[in-house]
Amino acid sequence: MDNFRSMALPNTSLLLFVLHMCALAWQAWALVDLRMEDSVEVYMDESAEIPCLYTFTEKPMMVMVQWFVREREGHRVRISYSDLTMQKVDENTSYSNRISVRSNSDGETLTIQDVKLSDEREFFCQVSGLAAGNGEGRTLLKVFDPPEPPVIDGVLSGVSVSGDSTAKIASCETREGFPKPNITWYRDHIPIHPISGLANVVTLVTKESSGLYTVQSELHYKVTKEDKDAHFSCEVSYFVPGAVRTSESKGINITVHYPTTSVEIWKESPEGLVKEGDTVEIRCQGDGNPPAPIIFNQEQSDVELDSSPYIKPGLLVLKEVSRADSGVYECHSLDVDAVNHDEVLDTLQLTVHYLDPAVVVPKDSEVMLKGESLTATCNALSSLETSTVWFKDGIEVGRGHIMQLQDATFDTSGQYDCEVTVPSLPGLLTSGSVHIIVQGAPQMKDAEREIELTEKVGGWVNLSCEVRGYPRPAITWSITGSQSQSWREVVKRETEDQVHSVVMLKVTTDTVAVCNSTNDFGIETKTYSIRSIPFSQTPTARKTSADNSGVIIVVIIVSILLLAILGSVFYFLYKKGKLPCGRSGKQEIMNAYSTKEKTNKEDIVVEMKAKKTEESVLLKGVNGEKKPPNDQSSALGS
Repeated sequence: MDNFRSMALPNTSLLLFVLHMCALAWQAWALVDLRMEDSVEVYMDESAEIPCLYTFTEKPMMVMVQWFVREREGHRVRISYSDLTMQKVDENTSYSNRISVRSNSDGETLTIQDVKLSDEREFFCQVSGLAAGNGEGRTLLKVFDPPEPPVIDGVLSGVSVSGDSTAKIASCETREGFPKPNITWYRDHIPIHPISGLANVVTLVTKESSGLYTVQSELHYKVTKEDKDAHFSCEVSYFVPGAVRTSESKGINITVHYPTTSVEIWKESPEGLVKEGDTVEIRCQGDGNPPAPIIFNQEQSDVELDSSPYIKPGLLVLKEVSRADSGVYECHSLDVDAVNHDEVLDTLQLTVHYLDPAVVVPKDSEVMLKGESLTATCNALSSLETSTVWFKDGIEVGRGHIMQLQDATFDTSGQYDCEVTVPSLPGLLTSGSVHIIVQGAPQMKDAEREIELTEKVGGWVNLSCEVRGYPRPAITWSITGSQSQSWREVVKRETEDQVHSVVMLKVTTDTVAVCNSTNDFGIETKTYSIRSIPFSQTPTARKTSADNSGVIIVVIIVSILLLAILGSVFYFLYKKGKLPCGRSGKQEIMNAYSTKEKTNKEDIVVEMKAKKTEESVLLKGVNGEKKPPNDQSSALGS
């Protein structure tokens, strides 16, 4: 034993001593119960505790405990010793500064700090109770260091399905783990097992100078077209104290190259129906990867069409299409790897809808007599069902291709616009128009044909005459009574079937003004009878609102004058001391006021007589007598 190596004894005596000691040891070991764990697992850089528990059948007089470690070369080296008197860590070993021993009632515990990978060894606990017995146990210390998460990379150039053997599609690497980790490959989370000709895994394990392992794995796989949507991943499994853990990489998609087996053609724009003038984009795409070149043909012509390779591959652009572009379009794949690539095609029926210009009957314009009826039609040739709306002066007057005009009047005249649209295809629109002319004799706008007016001599009046008819009536004025140079036409407006004339007339005497409107179909007249009155008289005929306003103003002025005169009378009586008091005085005042008011009113009333001179206008006196002109001033003064 190691603790007896230093003892120097003669050869014979040494042999007898060893045999004796072996016998004693055999007997003693049978009397001690020593328990140690088979292994202790710990993470690298952490602390490990190795217990050594023992019991004796007889109480020993002395107990010695020694700890040993097995070196890489195979021999054992003591690293700690303890007995009743001392406990120490051996010097000059790799554990001199990293271990400690803790004693308790049922044994000892060896603690190793800052565990390294090199500490994965067997540790021995040797217990000696002399006559009470001896024992030895061992524990294997296992050290763990989890690896880094796996990193997966796919083949960037893509993998073709046409190969006869497997090809590398991805690689996976995990670094610096202990013990050596393992890598498993998955396709859509299903493990990939090596199968000859279908799947193979090549693994490279590297042990770093630190003692940690780096594992690289390559997946060689025979891909098919179905693998284009599959996700491949790798999983690393590694040991930790008391368990096995895994870490999975991200999933990657492999670029798979496969030939074209079918193509699909569709109209990309515009959405919905196509009309003339649209720009149409037709797309064709095959199911091969990478996409094969595409050619387009129109079935009727078999002429290859420009597929706009500089815009987008597989795109046919038809600008400002017309109905002639309608037809069947084909697209073909030029994938040389495809089987029967000439038969890989698809077709599209393109219909370009149209709406021709509107045709209106009658065309341009139509002349009709008053009271007649007319049927107008508006149609436009279209590939779809149309709708027609009629407008006059921007207002809807009818719907449908046919418009009926019944019992025509001058109001029927004008331009009628028809608008033809395609309800199922907004944007298709055309329009037309017809101009309706209604012929007939002149017709005055006002129903009143004879108008009587009164105006002061020297006053001006405006006489209006507005008439409709077709051909457009001619208006002439005939004026009798006033001087010919005393009137002039100040307004004359003409339209296709209307004339409006206004003359300004100076009244010098009773006058009759006649507006004559004539055309090929008849004549219509309007007569103004104007009664002239002297300048000093108030016109009585046809009083207007302005006349009523003048009367009100005159009444107000007269009332103000009466109040002023009444005030003057009171003031005069007050100054003379003749202002009566009491009830009788008040009554006298009221009587005087009544008499004075009557007198003043009679003095102010002006009677207009139909005399030839202004001298015939007399003022009535207090007694109602007529006074000559030279006495007027005195009458007003009283």
